[in-house]
Amino acid sequence: MNELLLKYPTDRFERIELTEEIMNLADRYIIEKVVGRTSLEDCRHIALATINRVDVLASWNFKHIVNLDRIKGYNSVNLRLGYPTIEIRTPQELVRYGD
Repeated sequence: MNELLLKYPTDRFERIELTEEIMNLADRYIIEKVVGRTSLEDCRHIALATINRVDVLASWNFKHIVNLDRIKGYNSVNLRLGYPTIEIRTPQELVRYGD
């Protein structure tokens, strides 16, 4: 995966820091039992994307991220706390194959 990212110019990426707000939202996903504590890094990934208003989060993680019940859970927490919902898809869903 890193090799693929190296093919793109660095000005195409934005580095985002892990903030207290992100950590609090990630913890909330766990408190609300969207996923278990072992999925904390996944929760931080989703919280980071949510708070930074990413259009779509792409992942191959079907167990903890790209899973309809989990997506509903993350978005339920987001809405209750005043955050936007987040679109979560597989990378395959985002690739365009022409017209």
